Amino acid sequence: MLAAHTTPTAADTPVPEFAPTEVRAQGLGPDSLLWDHLGDLRGLLTIFRIGLLQNMHPAVSRALEQHSGDVFLKNPWNRLLRSLPPILGVIYGPDPGAIGRRVRDYHVNIKGHLATGEAYHSLSPDLFFWTHATFVEGVISMTARFGKPLTEREQEQLYQESIEWYRRYGLSMRPVPPDYASFKRYWDGMLDTLVPTPITDHAIKLRETPPPFESIPKPVWRLLDPMVTGFSQWLARGTLPETARAKLGMKWSRFDEVLLRMFCTVVRVSFRLLPKEWRYLPMVREWRAQRAQADKVARAE
Repeated sequence: MLAAHTTPTAADTPVPEFAPTEVRAQGLGPDSLLWDHLGDLRGLLTIFRIGLLQNMHPAVSRALEQHSGDVFLKNPWNRLLRSLPPILGVIYGPDPGAIGRRVRDYHVNIKGHLATGEAYHSLSPDLFFWTHATFVEGVISMTARFGKPLTEREQEQLYQESIEWYRRYGLSMRPVPPDYASFKRYWDGMLDTLVPTPITDHAIKLRETPPPFESIPKPVWRLLDPMVTGFSQWLARGTLPETARAKLGMKWSRFDEVLLRMFCTVVRVSFRLLPKEWRYLPMVREWRAQRAQADKVARAE
């Protein structure tokens, strides 16, 4: 969350930096790579990984402890899954700029002090951009592992689209790298500064969790939980950058790697068999259908 050349302690300023509220909405519609990939069902395979990377930043971990700790500790899957709809809405929603600013405003009062005494604010641009960066890198990593890897040109295009995505939150653009090559240097620099935190320690030691939603019967979840939680931890271990995996003390064997490659192959093959619109999360399918209908009406007029 802090720039690559600083240490990830507190946000560089406790005062949020808001950009003008005008939001450009062009460029992220059905013709964009983000529209095609962000709401992909396979993104669920990366959610535990993204959560670990975000919370290896001490300020993110501290903010979660101090402001959502009870919720996360009691029901981590609910906390993770509830964070997805507003983030996806910044791309697919009917008024993405308004959703982006609403996401930003959720964080206005999320501030405090690290154990070292340093102040943090979740709307510090460096801090907020790190959480955004994990989703951007997550999309690129997801396509490389579980689908058709993006070409260099497509990676650059997706990154440029992600800049517009970030702009919709209405924060300072100061920490945003101008191109994908710069973003990769930023990413590598951040990986060097991340550390294990109380939240990451808790996450990798999870063994039993409650149902993420009340609609799931508890007996059913008891059967699913070992597979969902244990498998997600294993998948995160295998797909985390090696630097992060080593810092978290996670072991990864050659046998694990063989199993992971087999699983990735199964996902790639089976995913191609799904009808296109069924390749997306339910809320995203709905948003995509609404946009398609609106575009159809507009063309008819």
